[in-house]
Amino acid sequence: MKLQKEPEYSHGSIAKIGILLVNLGTPEAPTKRAVREYLGEFLWDPRVVEIPRPIWWLILNGIILRTRPKASAKKYASIWSDKGSPLRIYTEKQAELLQSKFTDNSFSPVIVKSAMRYGQPSVDGELAKLRAEGCDRILVIPLYPQYNSSTTGSIFDAVFKSLKNIRNLPSIRLLKNFHDHSGYIEALSQRIQQYWAAHGKPEKLVLSYHGVPKFSLTKGDPYHCECYKSSRLLAEKLDLEPENIVTTFQSRFGRAEWLKPYTIEAMKDLGKHKLRRIDVFCPGFVADCLETLEEINMENREEFLTHGGGEFHYIPCLNDSPIWIEGLHQIAIDNLGGWLSEGETLIDAKNEANISRSEALKRGATN
Repeated sequence: MKLQKEPEYSHGSIAKIGILLVNLGTPEAPTKRAVREYLGEFLWDPRVVEIPRPIWWLILNGIILRTRPKASAKKYASIWSDKGSPLRIYTEKQAELLQSKFTDNSFSPVIVKSAMRYGQPSVDGELAKLRAEGCDRILVIPLYPQYNSSTTGSIFDAVFKSLKNIRNLPSIRLLKNFHDHSGYIEALSQRIQQYWAAHGKPEKLVLSYHGVPKFSLTKGDPYHCECYKSSRLLAEKLDLEPENIVTTFQSRFGRAEWLKPYTIEAMKDLGKHKLRRIDVFCPGFVADCLETLEEINMENREEFLTHGGGEFHYIPCLNDSPIWIEGLHQIAIDNLGGWLSEGETLIDAKNEANISRSEALKRGATN
């Protein structure tokens, strides 16, 4: 292992704080080639697919990457905008708006950036930018409210790998989850209430979370429990009776059993019961993406209507809503405890930095 050369140390500078928001990722374009490249990186992650590498390499390269990219590219094309991938657009917007929350206050200098676990901008590249801008304390916030080894755990891996060859390491804080944080639950509640104020209420509210293989639960992953806790807290906030809310799991892949009930099966069942209206919301996604815009609002909508259901309403994710940015800001503040200075404390820190630089220069320092 070879450690990287660091810039010359600068005496008397005010340490900056970096915040890195990280989401799953997206292809660079809705094309077969771009999707193949993205899926190759995503599906090769051993946290995403826990199959022995030699066997999985043959399946991935011999079958999946030969057949799936074409169909997936069509799905991405159906939700792509002129500005690009909705997931990337909203994630970048969240970082921009969160930055304004800190810029508008007298906190220690805070720099906010966003990255994707797979694809661009990369975790490695954005961490390097934060360090280059003088951040020696960095908070990494995976934009997955509920912890899962294949999502949040994989982001942690990327962070550790990125810092492996760094000589002057920054202080790092990794946020594991925020599934029960009041700012998150309040943002979910207000998002739904605002939609209901404009469109009325449904007979049932379906909360669809991304699915994971069932064995992850039996092996100790807390994801299943955290999803149900988020649903319970949200139902309490909305004052909903248990029979009016349904928690489901979507996005199955492969033949293994995944967490149940499956969203697609729930759509069939609710349709057969001739419900006049259901609303579907995805609390596990803080930004709209392929899984919400295409899988839920297109595929699952069709399933519900085809089986006799009435109205299907999709409630958009938190995206760049002001209440979510406020919640995200509070989540960040709660996890920056002891790092932030404000008001007179910040002035004191700057004065102390000036004294430190003066004393260093007297003793022969050149920078």
